Amino acid sequence: MPDIGMMEMLVIGIVALIVVGPKDLPKMFRKLGQMTGRVRSMAKEFSNAMNDAADETGMSQMNRDLKAAAKFTNPKAMAKDMMGDVMDDIDPSKFEEGSATRAIAEKKAAAQAETRERIAAMKAERAAETSDEPEEASADATPEEPTFVADADAPEGPVKVIQPADPGPANVEPERS
Repeated sequence: MPDIGMMEMLVIGIVALIVVGPKDLPKMFRKLGQMTGRVRSMAKEFSNAMNDAADETGMSQMNRDLKAAAKFTNPKAMAKDMMGDVMDDIDPSKFEEGSATRAIAEKKAAAQAETRERIAAMKAERAAETSDEPEEASADATPEEPTFVADADAPEGPVKVIQPADPGPANVEPERS
């Protein structure tokens, strides 16, 4: 609906008073009100008819199904929904002493505790990496020097800088078959 302020309403009222005249102005406003009421009731009937047609054809059910399926477009929400209570705390005391179920529950509880400790350590490492404090270089770490290669065809000049590749872990033995 248009945003009509007080000044606009006053101008419309004055123009209507001049055009229609003071004698017929109340009749015109009454007719205008009745016509507005009819238009609103027709719009409501149309909306209700469309909703009824959607219910009859099953579109409402399809709409609900699509909204329910929309949660599976988010991988995080989908994983959370599928995992259910798998990641909840495991209480080994719920099971009989000496049973195989209790032994499995104890192993899982220990693994969960270890996982929580690892996550806390990773968060601490990440927080240390993102902090504004400069990290101290370790004694055995040596910065690698870039390699300079002469290249006459290079558009930026005769010398290119090639960064050394990551050598990988130092104490890895080759696999033997």
